[in-house]
Amino acid sequence: MKGRWHSIGLPDQVGRRAIVTGANTGLGFAAARLLAGAGAEVVLAVRDLDKGVAASLRIRQEFDDASVRVVHLDLASLDSIADFAAAQVAAGPLDLLVNNAGVMLVPRREFTADGFELHMGVNHLGHFALTARLLPALERSPAARIVSVTSLAARRARRLDHGLGLTGEYTPMGAYSQSKLAVGLFAVELDRRLQAAGARVVSVLAHPGWSATAVAQPDDGAGRFVVLSRRATALLGSSPAAGARSEVAAATAPGVSGGAVVGPRFLVRGAPTSRSAPRPMADSTEAGWLWGRSAELTGVEPLPGAESAVRAG
Repeated sequence: MKGRWHSIGLPDQVGRRAIVTGANTGLGFAAARLLAGAGAEVVLAVRDLDKGVAASLRIRQEFDDASVRVVHLDLASLDSIADFAAAQVAAGPLDLLVNNAGVMLVPRREFTADGFELHMGVNHLGHFALTARLLPALERSPAARIVSVTSLAARRARRLDHGLGLTGEYTPMGAYSQSKLAVGLFAVELDRRLQAAGARVVSVLAHPGWSATAVAQPDDGAGRFVVLSRRATALLGSSPAAGARSEVAAATAPGVSGGAVVGPRFLVRGAPTSRSAPRPMADSTEAGWLWGRSAELTGVEPLPGAESAVRAG
């Protein structure tokens, strides 16, 4: 191997299997590259197979013996999620799941194949269903972690919209912020239920700070605020490689507590630091409602029957 990446003290990942969604570009590519460079077997779960193959070639050019596989996954389709997860569960134990993929600032309200608002459908509901279906493989690992990627934008969402983006006024930032709050609520609630079930799997959150990610949509048809936001982020945001440090630290750093949020020390930039989840994401009442509604909409539920143990505790 030409070299391994150690600047945040990444532990050796040899013998571990990881799935990174949206791994063909941006934060997902950077996270997959680092995990593969540390020796993990990494599945690049991508919607665009051509871009996924190009990403895998870039990783192999840097790390001669990197173990990377490209597998199709469309988080806007529950059927695609089910097919992907079935194959991955059959492949054996899974040590790391990085729920990284996302859409951001879609100019007009759009919908997934299953009729969900696109931000909520991909960023939260798609990953909810994927996590539920992959849990059997994660539970076969001695120390698995699930990393859900939220955003500073979640702070703009003061409370969860129970319409989940399908009703009421639509704004790109509002829809994105709501979806990232939902991601946080789910990840913290998932860890509560994992602990109550006595599982060895840990659920944590990561956010990249102010990162120039590649999840934004083209400017065509976008409003002035959206266009300016994207351009400011491209100019002033940190690189995807820097932003991905939080995801990789959340996945691999020793001692990260379940339900914690790993993000830049100075909020928008800096070395990865673990903090308690902010109050809106730790709201167990809202999380319980979201969990039930998400299970109803997706037709699948992680840890069914674990709610009573959580509420009793």
